[in-house]
Amino acid sequence: MRVGVSIFLTDKSIQPVHLGRELEARGFESLWVAEHSHIPTSRRTPWANRKNAPPLPEEYWRTHDCFVALSAVAATTERLKLGTGITLVAQHDPIWLAKKVASLDVISDGRFEFGIGYGWNREEMASHGVDYRKRYQLVAEKIGLMKALWTQERASYEGEMVHLEESWAWPKPVQKPHPPIVMGSMGGPKAFAAIAEFCDAWLPVRPPNLAEGIATLHGFLERAGRDPAEVEIGVYMAPPDRDKWKEWEELGVSRVMIGLPHAPAEVIVPLLDEYQPLIDA
Repeated sequence: MRVGVSIFLTDKSIQPVHLGRELEARGFESLWVAEHSHIPTSRRTPWANRKNAPPLPEEYWRTHDCFVALSAVAATTERLKLGTGITLVAQHDPIWLAKKVASLDVISDGRFEFGIGYGWNREEMASHGVDYRKRYQLVAEKIGLMKALWTQERASYEGEMVHLEESWAWPKPVQKPHPPIVMGSMGGPKAFAAIAEFCDAWLPVRPPNLAEGIATLHGFLERAGRDPAEVEIGVYMAPPDRDKWKEWEELGVSRVMIGLPHAPAEVIVPLLDEYQPLIDA
């Protein structure tokens, strides 16, 4: 079982370079960082669309730009894998996003993993001109356009919502054909269909019934003509619990990302010391 961490990196948390060095020194496999561009103060959308959700924690509107943060970590580490957990693809210009992904993969010498998701905050999306109801199709098309930019010398793409005339764009990613595309989602038919169509891994957040989810995902993959073994399964915001990890490992999970609190270095570094023995247990 590979063991990484996930965190909201903000102006109030441990800073990216410090965290990256501490993780690498202790043998953690990866660092995954959250993304939100901003949070409208109206707060009309409940947290993660959950009924009777508690107030949204302030780290959601304080996050560093994930690509800036991970670039700083890439420049100051050698082995640590770097992931977005997750990029809100619908809210990005796909041409610029493709360049960010490729550039970070080159700068990190192939250590980047592209965690993606659909998002839940309607107001945040609306500020970017995104219709919440069309986000599934929009993400699929933006990923298709990005794959073209990563893999074609003269790239073009024609979708219903996204278009790219024949173009040159470099750098190309170090990893071929591109960095792993990791779907961060609790599951459901649309997410599983998307994983089967264009993703390399599934990363749910502490799923309540992981066995059922994996079985359902495998069905989608098989119907799409893909070998389920091709798609890696991890757990995001995992508890530091080796017994639970062993249960998940028996189901086919190969990595966990321990959820770190939104906290400064004096809190985070002792936690890393506490969790480090779990890596080799």
